[in-house]
Amino acid sequence: MPSFPRAHHDRHVLTSTVDVFGTAHWLLADRAPQPGDSLPFEALVVSVHPGGDVELTELSAVRARWPHLDRLPDGGFVVAASRARRYEDADQVQVFDALGRETSSFSVGDAIEHLLVDEVGSIWVGHFDENPAGIRRWDSAGHLSWTSDDASIPGLFDCYALNVSGTTAWACPYTDFPLVEIRPGRTDRPVQVWTNRIRGAKAVAVHGERVAFYGGYGEERDRLSHGEMTETSVAPTAVGLLTLPDGSLPGFRRVVGRGSRIYVQAQPFTAWGAFDLSS
Repeated sequence: MPSFPRAHHDRHVLTSTVDVFGTAHWLLADRAPQPGDSLPFEALVVSVHPGGDVELTELSAVRARWPHLDRLPDGGFVVAASRARRYEDADQVQVFDALGRETSSFSVGDAIEHLLVDEVGSIWVGHFDENPAGIRRWDSAGHLSWTSDDASIPGLFDCYALNVSGTTAWACPYTDFPLVEIRPGRTDRPVQVWTNRIRGAKAVAVHGERVAFYGGYGEERDRLSHGEMTETSVAPTAVGLLTLPDGSLPGFRRVVGRGSRIYVQAQPFTAWGAFDLSS
C-alpha cells in the first residue's frame, strides 16, 4: 500500500486520505497548527498512486487548520474545515483546481465527521451529533443534491461510518447502527436499510452480500466483524481483530471505507494499509 515519501518527512501532516480510485493523499504544512496562527496558509498535497508514482500539488490560501481532504476526478482537491463556527460560512469548504488555485468555496454545515468524493465528483458529507443534518451529498459548486432528511434512516444522530465507492454510499450511523445503502440515482428504493446488531463501528466494507464492520467501543476498538446481508438484516458470521502487517493493533488511527476495502493508517501516519473483503 502507498507510503509517504521520505523526501517530505520534514513537513507536518495535517490529514491524509485515500480517494475513490485508490490514490493516497497527504496534506502538508510547514508545521503543526498553533493557537493564534494567521490564516490562510500555503499547503502541499503529496499524492501516491497505486503504482507508486508520486505527484505534488501546491495549494494556495488554505483556511482550515484541522481539515478534511479528498480529490476530485478532474485532478482538483476539496479541503474542508470540520467545524464551521470559527469560519465564515462561505469559506468552510474550498475547491481547488489541478494547479492548486481556489475556484469556489461554500458551506456544508458544522460538525463534519466524514467527507468523501465519489467517482463523478459528488461530495458526500456525514456529520457527527452536533449537527442534525445526518448525511448529505453536494456538487463541487456547493449545490445540495441529496439529503437524508426524508430517507427514513432509523436513529441517524451521528454518521459513525461512511463508505463511498463508485456513486454509491454505505453508512452505519449511531444510534441504531443499521447498514444503509444510498443510491440517489435509483428511482426505486434509492435507500435500503438492514438492521444490524454490531455497535460502534467506525468503518464498513461491502462486497456483494458480505459486509465487514471495523471498530467498536472500549476494548472492541480493533474488532473486525463479518456478516451476511439477508432481506432485512445483517446476520453476523465471524468476529476477529484487525491487525497491522507486523501483528500489532493499530491503536490511534485514521480509517477510510471504499467499497470492499477498509483503509487503515496508524501513527505516525506515513503509510496506509488495507483490509479487502473481496480477497
